[in-house]
Formats: sequence, C-alpha cells, structure tokens
Amino acid sequence: MGFRAFSSPYDWSRIAGFKKTAASVPGGMADLSVGSPVDPVPQSVRSAMIESVDAANAHGYPTTAGTKGLRDAIATWFRNLRGVDLEAIGAGVVPTVGSKEGVALMASLLHLGEGDVVVQPRVSYPTYEIGTQLAGATVLKVDDVADVESWRHVPGVKAVWVNSPSNPSGEVLDADGLSGIVSAARAVGATVLSDECYALMDWREDSSAETSNEPASEHAYSLSATPCALSPLVCGGSAEGVLVLYSLSKQSNMAGYRTALIAGDASLLREMAEYRKQIGQIIPGPVQAAMTAALRDVAAVHEQRERYRRRLTELVKALRDNGYDAAMPEGALYVWVRAKSGDCWRDMAVLAELGIVPSPGEFYSAPEYLRFAVTAPDAMIDLAAERLTAAAGR
Repeated sequence: MGFRAFSSPYDWSRIAGFKKTAASVPGGMADLSVGSPVDPVPQSVRSAMIESVDAANAHGYPTTAGTKGLRDAIATWFRNLRGVDLEAIGAGVVPTVGSKEGVALMASLLHLGEGDVVVQPRVSYPTYEIGTQLAGATVLKVDDVADVESWRHVPGVKAVWVNSPSNPSGEVLDADGLSGIVSAARAVGATVLSDECYALMDWREDSSAETSNEPASEHAYSLSATPCALSPLVCGGSAEGVLVLYSLSKQSNMAGYRTALIAGDASLLREMAEYRKQIGQIIPGPVQAAMTAALRDVAAVHEQRERYRRRLTELVKALRDNGYDAAMPEGALYVWVRAKSGDCWRDMAVLAELGIVPSPGEFYSAPEYLRFAVTAPDAMIDLAAERLTAAAGR
C-alpha cells in the first residue's frame, strides 16, 4: 500500500505559545482547543474491562471482525439508535482502532492512488485530506458536498467524504441531501464515506426521550435526529457503495480505549478486514468487551449528552456576551464562530491574554474562524464563560 508524503496545517505545536500565555493568567488556562474527553468512563464499561482481562479473547489473539457479542451489540445499536437494520440492507461491520485510523487508512484500503479523486468538504476534519494524500490520490475540496454538481462531473472521483454533524461547524445534512450524495456517487462508481462520529449529538430539537419519565434502557429512547447514510430513506435499502464510520470516544468518553467501527457495504468491508488482520489493526480483546458494554449502555450516553448540552449552552451565551456571533450548533461538540478580528491568529492572541485557548480555524481550512470545544470539565467551561463575560464589561 505504500504511504505517500502529506502536508497539513493541523499541528497542535503551533498553539503552544498561546497556551503558555494563557497558563500564566491567574487561575490558570481554560483550554478549549483539543476535543479530548475528560468525563468519567461509564461504570458498565469499566466493569466489562475488568471482567475480561483474563478471558479467552485477552490471552489469545483477538478476532479482527470482533466477537459475536460485539457484532450483535453494533447491530442492536444501529437498529435502536440509528433506525438501521444492518442485515436487511446487506451491511457488514468491522471494528477499528479508533476512528482516526479508520479515516486515515480509508483511501489506501480502497486501493485509491494516482489519478483517483476523493471529494471532501472544504471546511472539515484534517485527516480526510491527510488520508487521501497518504494514498497518493487527489483531494477535491468543495463548499458543500450535497451540491453534487460541484463534483459529479469531475473525472476520476472514486470516494466522497461526508461529515454530519460536522467537525468543526456542527452542520447537519438532512436525509434528502444525503440521498442525493449517495445517488450521485453510485452513478459515477464512487464510495460514500460518511463520518457520523457525532450522530447522537444533535441539538436541533429535543427528542421525546429527554422529557420522558420512563426508566432508561437501550430500548427506552432514541437520542438522535441526525440521518444516517445507511438509513433506507438515504441508501434505498442497500448498503452498496456506502460506508459509515462511528466512534465511542465522545459519547462514552473512551478516546483512550480506541473504540470505533465501520459499517456498510459488506464486500468492501470483507476485503478491508483481511488487510486489517495482516497489518494488525485489531482491537484488543478486553477493549472489545468494553466496547460491547458501551454500545449497550444507552443511559450513560444520554447522561453524557446532557453534559455537553449544558456546556454548549453556557459557552454560547458567554461568547455572545463577548461580541462573538455565536449560536448553538446544529450538532457535534464545538462552537464554531467567526473571529472578531477576521483572523483566527489575532483572536487567539487576545483570548490567550484572557487565559482562554480555542483552536484556530486554519486547522480546518477556515482561517477566519475559531473552534471552541466543550470536551472540558464543567469548572473549565465556567472559568472561560466568566472571563469572556467579564472582558465584555471592560
């Protein structure tokens, strides 16, 4: 498969100076830059991990495709929380060692290379572009992937990245938009790669579950209004040419466990699983048990989701008090705002003097924006909000 050279502005060392300035502010730094979870891992996950440390799947080699229990949990999760019957649409699944490697290796595992084109949103997670570069294929950035006329007639299109809800903007695509992307991609022989890692973090409207007094269980409520690319309304009842990526990092605070998955076109995933077996991209056995527990513990996901909602609401208000044109995102875990100065780096410098560090929009191909993450403790969100509001009154 051979990796090619890559280039990217996505380098966290570039904000080290801002962090040093912010850390010198009395009370310390409110770091809202990296979207790394800080909240407790659910007890169900910890228990499953402990109970499996000496299981057969721990002291023996784990299965690349996942245990039967894990695969069943994935199928149940898709059915109950995404409205997708994987078996009915002919979809396969494969667990991945975190979602980032799934993204970064995708173009290579699809055998893309010189002359092949991979479409992606212009403003997006940087690893889409890096993964395409590693494979030696060509990146085509478009303002709106749902505007299929911007890419469907481009020679060589072999894959199309979709991210809904989006990192960093939080934008959510509706079912019609997704369906149009799938149809256009199939017409040109391209694979749709739908990154749905924030699917359960949809803030556009409350679900009935959030006002229900019924006990929480994996069947008690659906947390998501975000359409899935494998929904029959989108894919026409067939997983052909569609792959969905999902991660447990944010919904269950398991970023360090490296638990994620790809679901979709079974023929593509069978081949990917064979390659993954040979290069050792296999989730350890005890972690597979932890992942199984996390997928079944919907109550814990609901609790974490509410933490994020509270933090987003508080941060949006404080940013607005400070003069930013901030609004609750449609989805995901970030407040994406235009820099007041028009340049992310100038705003980064001003905010660092307040002891606050977001991430610069240039990392996501939008240097006029800033991204504030709410994957930070409540106390840190409170501190940032207090500073933003206080600075507005000076």
